[in-house]
Amino acid sequence: MSLTAAASGFVVVLLSVQVIQGQDGWGVTYSSTEICALKGSTVNMSCTYRYPSQNINPKMEVKERFWFTKMSRNQPLDLRTDSDYQDRVEYSCSEKSCSLRIRDLRESDSAEYKFRFITNQPGGRYTGSPGVTLRVTDLQVQVSRSSHSSWRDLKCHSSCRLPDRSSYIWYRNGQKIPSQTSSTYSVHYTYADSYSCAVEGREDFPSPPVCVEYTTCDRVIYTDRSICASKGSSVDISCTYSSYDTIRSKFWFSPERSHQWQSPSQPEDLSDSQFAGRVQVLESERGRSTLRITDLTESDSAQYHFKFTTRWFEWRSSLPGTTLTVTALQVQVTRITVHQSDTEAELKCHSSCSPAARLSYVWFKNGQKVTGVETSSFKGRVYPGDVISCALKGHENYGSPPVYAPRLPSVSVSPSAEIVEGSSVTLTCSSDANPAANYTWYKESEDSPKASGQIFTITDFRAEHSGNYYCEAQNRRGRHNSTLQLIVVAGSLTMMINIIRLILVVLMSVLLLLFCLWRKKKTWSSTTEPNEPTETVEMRELESDPDHTNISPLKRETAACGRSSE
Repeated sequence: MSLTAAASGFVVVLLSVQVIQGQDGWGVTYSSTEICALKGSTVNMSCTYRYPSQNINPKMEVKERFWFTKMSRNQPLDLRTDSDYQDRVEYSCSEKSCSLRIRDLRESDSAEYKFRFITNQPGGRYTGSPGVTLRVTDLQVQVSRSSHSSWRDLKCHSSCRLPDRSSYIWYRNGQKIPSQTSSTYSVHYTYADSYSCAVEGREDFPSPPVCVEYTTCDRVIYTDRSICASKGSSVDISCTYSSYDTIRSKFWFSPERSHQWQSPSQPEDLSDSQFAGRVQVLESERGRSTLRITDLTESDSAQYHFKFTTRWFEWRSSLPGTTLTVTALQVQVTRITVHQSDTEAELKCHSSCSPAARLSYVWFKNGQKVTGVETSSFKGRVYPGDVISCALKGHENYGSPPVYAPRLPSVSVSPSAEIVEGSSVTLTCSSDANPAANYTWYKESEDSPKASGQIFTITDFRAEHSGNYYCEAQNRRGRHNSTLQLIVVAGSLTMMINIIRLILVVLMSVLLLLFCLWRKKKTWSSTTEPNEPTETVEMRELESDPDHTNISPLKRETAACGRSSE
């Protein structure tokens, strides 16, 4: 498995030695075997794999591929279905390669990660083992006594070996200490002081503040650095706090949400703000405060801080608080099988973040609640006209947008007047659908599609382009099509030429007719024999000279007129 470690947060690839497992054409290649990452960060892993050549078995193809760390009923458990990783993992796979991303790393994510793929052939499956060892750690400030009684030696420590040239940031009582970039720091302390550290460039992942002496000092430690919750749900944001002196006031605030937050000295108490009615501050035990926000909206996404004051001190930390992200639910189509009359679908009520606790869900089909389903997954048969949505139980008013197959498409043509030969024609197809509809254009009696996309343009339209065109709107829920007939008419120049030709033909016919009438009238009045018509004399001449070589052109025309009049 070829592994790449990249992260939002601090990640160290401890061992980058290529290890290849495989036999008989099967295998997974590892380029890194150990990764160390800080808690709260994001890590990427990617792999390449191989199986016997299709020349040996042309019908072999990969049907399933996934990452796992544990077994369930003697079978590897796909991380995407592992509740410990719910909504924190995502795959990005292509032919013979697959990557894994894990967000918001927890110390419990420390494990060995393996990749497995399964083909359509009996026994055609393989797991790359051993896998990649991931260790998730947190920075810690270690305190040791100095040779001077009023001094202490501090060290910013991680169980992962950090790069030798890393620069560090130190904080005292939540405030940044300038000009301190070493991993060690000697301080002349007071009993009330607390210290924390971070790797430069990764200030969002500092160590928890520690007391230099005793267990009580001025500090705030947040239970979670980040929390993700669904729209309409409730969330608890907690911290522990202490002070060497008596605390006179304390409250929660959010710099992003506070109207009065013009300077660090004027934060707004959330219980007195626009959150009124949706906010509670709970003190379940001494030294622990919990901010509870109900009926969450997406605008509640912000960073939340806790502040306290004593007679001589005010905790105004520049350290990060707890970041809350609120997202709306979405129905995702994870698997689908299309039958003649209906569709067998597997849907998931998805949020872009992992809920803090196991939640119950409600599914709706055509506006009616689906009974017996309270998980984030829904399996069943759906029909082209069905509309499906989901919501958190108890928060049905904050449901997901519905998903449904494309409605009957409407097709428009531009220009809307007659299509003139040689002109350009633009067809536009639109259909209401969720997820959005992959439009495809076809011409009747032709198997291959003419174009894809919502707009189809035919330049230099010709007679052979005439016919019935139809647009097919399709998403993972179903498909619909609509037909449009296009007929070409002659262009203006061609039409003018044809009209001129017609006029000339008519004019020549009229002139010939007039000439015939005039000729007949003239020959009628001058006959060779008193009782014999002129036509008879001329016909005798024609019969005696069948090749018409000795007859004048005028007599030929006269004869022709005579025949046409007969």
